[in-house]
Amino acid sequence: MSQIEPNSRPFTVLVEGNIGSGKTTFLNHFNKFEDVCVLAEPIDMWRNCKGHNLLGLLYEDIKKWSFTFQSYVQLTMLQQHLRKTACPVKLMERSIYSARICFVEKMKQDNLISHAAAAVIDKHFQWIKENTDLKVDLIVYLRTDPQTVYDRMIKRNREEEKTVSLDYLQALHQIHEDWLYHKTIFELPAEVLVLNANLDKSVINEEYSKFEPLILNKKLSVQA
Repeated sequence: MSQIEPNSRPFTVLVEGNIGSGKTTFLNHFNKFEDVCVLAEPIDMWRNCKGHNLLGLLYEDIKKWSFTFQSYVQLTMLQQHLRKTACPVKLMERSIYSARICFVEKMKQDNLISHAAAAVIDKHFQWIKENTDLKVDLIVYLRTDPQTVYDRMIKRNREEEKTVSLDYLQALHQIHEDWLYHKTIFELPAEVLVLNANLDKSVINEEYSKFEPLILNKKLSVQA
């Protein structure tokens, strides 16, 4: 396994996209490389915060628990960003950026958290950005149609996703589009590689293989 120097920072890639966009499939594809550290969303931590299942509480009463849950998500995603690895490449499923830009923003739009609560989370977010090393080298946007991800979600039948509507997915898709594709809202911490994640699972890995050099930091431009 190739390793980096103790004080070096790994080439850091954020894997972003809607619910059902294929982030797990993408991470599994790159997990086969020994030089890559893959960090999935820390769902187990969300299910056990000193014995409290914050994810479960969120689905039981989303308005009551949105602020608590999203505050903890921000903390756990910060821990992912700061987690040390001997591998020269680190892939993260989502990030502290999408937690704030996509999900807190959506909760604010839906009046699930007050503007005051969102301001508190944003204050924490801004302080973290100014005082910690959140440097990112590349964002991979798994771009999908809302209907496609809705159909996938229905098919996989996860318990926590049963209340997610097509309207919600469409709204979340639009935030991702405005941030990562149109680049009209918020700042981007790195260049964005947009991949067509509507493709069927039978061919998607072949598509991802085309971009392995870029994602493994062997090419310098997303135009490659």
